[in-house]
Amino acid sequence: AADTLGSYGGLARFTEVERICKAGEETLVACDGDYSDWQHIGKIIKELEVEDRCVADNITHTPHQYWSCLTRILYHRRSKMNPLWNSLVIAGYSDDAAFLGTTDKIGTSYEADYVATGLGLHMALPVLRRKWKEGMSEEEARALVEDCMRVLFYRDCRTINRIMFAKVDKHGQKIFEPSPIPTNWS
Repeated sequence: AADTLGSYGGLARFTEVERICKAGEETLVACDGDYSDWQHIGKIIKELEVEDRCVADNITHTPHQYWSCLTRILYHRRSKMNPLWNSLVIAGYSDDAAFLGTTDKIGTSYEADYVATGLGLHMALPVLRRKWKEGMSEEEARALVEDCMRVLFYRDCRTINRIMFAKVDKHGQKIFEPSPIPTNWS
């Protein structure tokens, strides 16, 4: 899940920013951070997809390979003192196994059952640690993510309650239209 707000400094002007994209047939990539750098990363992902199609051997990048490639790219840019100011979440389903990994602007990466970036590392990760359990249904998982996004909306002065959800499973990937999460200020 990701919010749809694009800010330029203190100007919270752009409310329809998409921060989740498809990568191949079985992977989703989401980001936080600088939007122009995210657009650059999107171009890299599209180049990898074109390369897969041009080879025409019916072998495509797996979610783990996208994660590994993007981690190396972020680390390389950091080493050149020109980092891409983004943290990425890579999710996918390949070979009957789910994959979830994250990497940040300096190339630090890990795989886990649940991940968060940005302020979510401090505010949402404790909620995930407390409420996540193995074998959750899709409805339970979405409710948990909505709770996390609601906490972040209440605590962050630079966000919006319009959230874009996405899922990937053995049936494929789906990015849902952004929708507001209900809030209660009473």
